Amino acid sequence: MTTTIVSPPDVGDGRPPSASHLTLSQIMDQHHTNLMGTVHGGRILNLIDSVAGVVAARHSDGPAVTAAIDETAFLRAVRVGDVVHVDARITWAGRSSMEVAVRVTADRWDRAVPADTVATAHLVMVAVDNAGRPRAVPALLPETDDDRRRYREARIRREHRLTLRQALLQHTTEG
Repeated sequence: MTTTIVSPPDVGDGRPPSASHLTLSQIMDQHHTNLMGTVHGGRILNLIDSVAGVVAARHSDGPAVTAAIDETAFLRAVRVGDVVHVDARITWAGRSSMEVAVRVTADRWDRAVPADTVATAHLVMVAVDNAGRPRAVPALLPETDDDRRRYREARIRREHRLTLRQALLQHTTEG
């Protein structure tokens, strides 16, 4: 597999990641728990997907649907009383798709302590028109060194996803 690293665009019509960056905070309570008494991973995934959808919609000026959720890692259990912070930003934009990186942190509602990272994920969102067909999105214009690093890393993940998808499709057609 050959990976080509493409630099982010320098000029042109586009938007910086800061234009659509979003953090949602929510306190976790008992109705979010699983049988183990911790917050259900599905609840965290729901928050990740929802916030990524808002970020993608803001970047693309309209609805976007989830095409893939990958590289999701649950790093620590979330407990009742934790305040969960879901931070999401666009890291790459193509013709109609965007990668959104999400970092989930949690701290206690009753203590001033630093938040711990509890989950991370990368989602591929596709902007769609009213008929559900893919539509064009603005280019991503990284502003900072961190933005540029995230853009390069997102390109690598994209190449990996495309290679994996091609291999899976080939495997299913071969029987």
